[in-house]
Amino acid sequence: MKIEQIHHVAYRCKDAKETVEWYGKMLNMDFILAIAEDRVPSTHAPDPYMHVFIDAGMGNVLAFFELPTQPEMGKDPNTPAWVQHLAFKVKDRAELLEFKAHLEASGVDVLGVTDHSIFHSIYFFDPNGHRLELACPDPGEEEMLGRLDKVKWEMLDEWSKTRKAPKHAEWMHKKELS
Repeated sequence: MKIEQIHHVAYRCKDAKETVEWYGKMLNMDFILAIAEDRVPSTHAPDPYMHVFIDAGMGNVLAFFELPTQPEMGKDPNTPAWVQHLAFKVKDRAELLEFKAHLEASGVDVLGVTDHSIFHSIYFFDPNGHRLELACPDPGEEEMLGRLDKVKWEMLDEWSKTRKAPKHAEWMHKKELS
């Protein structure tokens, strides 16, 4: 028994139509379908909603719920804004830079390009306040991922004991320190 893939990831949105249009315009993602009901299928609670689904490529689906009768959306005040985000892979650095220019030309504030050693990325927010990341692989990514794979359990074990960053992958950011 094993999970095949993510069926969809669902977030809340302020306005379903605005969200679908924004993802289409900013990230060239196609609108797949919409479902609207007056009752929640799993709980049978009366709670009207609009549920929209957007194609995130290769069988990945991003979904949003607009909930007009619920209190306004909020954020976890105890979690930094950089932690909770959704990352999408793009083909290469050229495409990453094209997206950056497109987003900025459309009035979206973009942070980065950020060098993560195994990939580069940019960060920005959608109209609902969800942080998004676009990431592209770097040359040598497979070799670096192999090096990280070899030390993952040692790193996790050390972290779980000390709650301090283990030094097993310090090589990733050496160029930043020099």
